[in-house]
Amino acid sequence: MLSDFGYIFLFIIAALTLLGVMLTIARFLRPANPNEEKLTTYESGEDPLGNANIQFNVRFYVVALIFVLFEVELLFLFPWSVVFGNEELIRQTNGAWGWFAMAEMSVFIGILILGLAYAWAKGYLDWVRTNPKVPEIKSPVPMDMYKKVNEKYRRN
Repeated sequence: MLSDFGYIFLFIIAALTLLGVMLTIARFLRPANPNEEKLTTYESGEDPLGNANIQFNVRFYVVALIFVLFEVELLFLFPWSVVFGNEELIRQTNGAWGWFAMAEMSVFIGILILGLAYAWAKGYLDWVRTNPKVPEIKSPVPMDMYKKVNEKYRRN
């Protein structure tokens, strides 16, 4: 007779076996025809031109972090609404539970609104592309080689 850990071990073995079978089948079914375009470097949707050591705009990451912040806010709002919207608790406390919950979430959302106002005032939400500065680097690789590689992979 298996213990609970034995069942878990069997599930892990079954999962790894299924994973191996699916990867093996996929290897035989997929097409394998790489070409120059597929083997080129892909850098965040931008065509790689010149030296990779350039200063690029970090505003994308700032906007993404602000987006994640407000997504986390929504993750906190759903359980809050379920727990604090319990009609039985509100009835038992003569409405004090509901007012406490409303005040608590108002403070939470108020702090987030202050953070959004701060980010807006600082200009973190402005989507303006700045011209990146190409740093002056003494490279042992001549610039002509970079240009040859770029010409080789340039799209027509």
